[in-house]
Amino acid sequence: MTILRAISAVSLTLCLAAGALAQQPADKAPPPPQPKPAEKTPAAPEKPAAEKLVYIQMSTSLGDIFVELNNEKAPISVANFLKYTEKHAYDGTIIHRVVPKFVVQGGGRTPDLKELPSDKPIKNEWTNGLKNARGTIAMARDADPDSATREFYFNLVNNDKLDRVRPDVPGAGPAGYAVFGKVIAGMDVVDKIAAVKIHDVSKDLQGVPDEPVVIKSVVRITKADADKAIKNAPEAPKEKKPDAKPPAPPPEKKK
Repeated sequence: MTILRAISAVSLTLCLAAGALAQQPADKAPPPPQPKPAEKTPAAPEKPAAEKLVYIQMSTSLGDIFVELNNEKAPISVANFLKYTEKHAYDGTIIHRVVPKFVVQGGGRTPDLKELPSDKPIKNEWTNGLKNARGTIAMARDADPDSATREFYFNLVNNDKLDRVRPDVPGAGPAGYAVFGKVIAGMDVVDKIAAVKIHDVSKDLQGVPDEPVVIKSVVRITKADADKAIKNAPEAPKEKKPDAKPPAPPPEKKK
């Protein structure tokens, strides 16, 4: 009987304890697990704005020419020129056409006058506000306004006639010629190129230098390097008024 009473007492104690637990208020229960806050997706980095001005150094067999390219007003022409530059497509080409008191032109032929392959033609940006003034660089093209590829020219004088449609010049096409930059140092080298002895090879290839003027390389440089070149450049001579004579033909690619 003593053992049975003890078992009964233990059972009673367990029942009382279970009842007490059941009667505890709900707020005593542990809180449910909280979901983790969603991680924020990092914002995509902003695309850097395109540089308004880009600088290149053109090393020739007669000296170096430093050019400021206007990427703001002539983005298509500048991108096209830089594409050929980055491929080193201008390295080893020549200035194949010299027209004194007008332009010097190159970028598309080898020293043996072989015409090099080019990429697709680009849109003519001749209405961008940049003028064919002395020391500027512009795209050479055929009669089709949108036919420029890799060839370029430097203006030796203020060629305002290239800024407009020339109905008086056969083959000029219904547009002007697109300027995309200017010489900032080395214009004396451009003038030196303009003074070389020239000869005509054919009707379509005239003004060829007797001794090839080779473009050794064209590379992109920093503004700091460009500023240094400007600082060290000799004073540019003033433009001489051209002699009165019939207008020269426009700077076509295949000359």
